[in-house]
Amino acid sequence: MIVHIHTENHLIERTGWLRAAVLGANDGIISTASLILGVVSAGGTQHDALVAGVAGLVAGAMAMAAGEYVSVSSQSDTENAALAKERHELATSPAHEAEELAQIYVNRGVEPELAREVSRQLMVKDALAAHARDELGISHTTGANPIEAALASALTFSAGAAAPLIIAVVSPLTLVMPAIGIGAMLFLAVLGAVGAKAGGAAPLKPALRVLFWGALAMAATTGIGRLFGTVA
Repeated sequence: MIVHIHTENHLIERTGWLRAAVLGANDGIISTASLILGVVSAGGTQHDALVAGVAGLVAGAMAMAAGEYVSVSSQSDTENAALAKERHELATSPAHEAEELAQIYVNRGVEPELAREVSRQLMVKDALAAHARDELGISHTTGANPIEAALASALTFSAGAAAPLIIAVVSPLTLVMPAIGIGAMLFLAVLGAVGAKAGGAAPLKPALRVLFWGALAMAATTGIGRLFGTVA
């Protein structure tokens, strides 16, 4: 009898880079579109708007990369410290650690004797990996990767920010505001839907979520631009 092993592709493996990528592109679209709308609504020229947009793209990409790197590095440091502690405990109290791992399986519904046998076999194969996964909740699919997160955020922010910038370049000044407003909303809707699809979720709710916050941000900066333009 031939047993066919079915290998499942779990989308949770994409969580780390997908979160950073969606966040980066979303921020790129919203912040750059909002900057340009704010400058134009304050009476700025098309050149002023483009300068603000390019400056926002560069500054935003660097800030996103730095922020993600620092944030995820902190998570990585915490994970490494936990793994070092677990490694020490395995070296000094292996019997206690084996029973601790078995108790985790018992709490999940496994019979005590079977749980101890599972614990023993897993610890023979890779004790640290077993404890990292089942005791600490750390695995190769969820572990922190600072460089991956930083690069994904910077690149996707730049890609997102480029969209309203291109609209600002090709649109006459009189049409810049409606063109960027409509274009940014379309980009955000597509981004929300694509991000949801890549993560295996339904697209409607994520698309509406990014549309709401994007519209709020652009409306706020447009209002502030008009206020300061009037005051000036």
